[in-house]
Amino acid sequence: MPISLGELATQFGCELIGDPDVVVKGVASLSSASPDSLSFLSNAALKEQLLTTKAAAVILRAADADASPVASIIHDDPYACYARMAAVLCPPAVVEPGIHPTAVVAASATVADSAQIAANAVVGERSVIGEQAFVGPGTVVGPDCTVGDECRLIANVTLARSVRVGVRSILHPGVVIGADGFGNAMSPEGWVKVPQLGGVRIGADVEIGANSTVDCGALDDTVIEDGVRIDNLCMIAHNVRVGAHTALAGMVGIAGSTTIGERCLFAGKAGAVGHITVCDDVIVAARTFLSKDVSEPGTYAASFPATNAKSWARQLARFRRLGDLIERVRKLEKGRD
Repeated sequence: MPISLGELATQFGCELIGDPDVVVKGVASLSSASPDSLSFLSNAALKEQLLTTKAAAVILRAADADASPVASIIHDDPYACYARMAAVLCPPAVVEPGIHPTAVVAASATVADSAQIAANAVVGERSVIGEQAFVGPGTVVGPDCTVGDECRLIANVTLARSVRVGVRSILHPGVVIGADGFGNAMSPEGWVKVPQLGGVRIGADVEIGANSTVDCGALDDTVIEDGVRIDNLCMIAHNVRVGAHTALAGMVGIAGSTTIGERCLFAGKAGAVGHITVCDDVIVAARTFLSKDVSEPGTYAASFPATNAKSWARQLARFRRLGDLIERVRKLEKGRD
């Protein structure tokens, strides 16, 4: 949507250095921007690209404004500011109200007049689809589910049953919410399936990436609080609670009944065992595995990059003898004293 720099700066409370009447029509990187594009600089490593950019304007910090050859929009957090402005310039597709002829909607379901149910979608018994919600092609909304106002279930999303999705949340293709958790009891005759009777509650403004899964609770609900971001290919087990504004990067796995606090960050392939609690404001580095409660905010990391198998075996053997070696050094030092 075309908009002038002056309007953008005013709308988001930014200082503008340049002509307020210049109109931008889209967004682009510094290196590929055209004279009608808006770009941003948040990484100092890209500052050389700023010098030659052809963008109409660049969002940047005040300290970088002198280096900009084009109009500057000043903000302390250029990336966050860019995200908000990009949403204005490139809004999501407009919902086209109605139910596609190939969709199947249960007689007991309620679909808002302003919602869109796309081709081959299914809406189950007693489920509710909110105002301006989009239920994409091939999506299955099972029984007793609620899809909040302005939600977008992009395509081939499955809400198994008893799932509540908060307003403005986005579920990308292949997401499965509310499938049974891994509940099994061992008996002399073998495994006995434990009925998974809970649901899933997803808050407002949540985004879940492609092919990620959130299992239903065994008895109580699995809970994803407001503003959570879950990347592609993540696994959230039954009865997990993920606190507000926490982010989980690709291939993170959280085992059952674990509670994660607010504003936490789990990097790629990080994970946590079941039945532990992670406090607010914890950062978990890539491939790090949490095996016990984390009660202090901060950054936690523990991983080993791949190496030759024989070399790794030798290193591991040495590591196991480390305690004995430390004790020998202590005795030697004590004798020296």
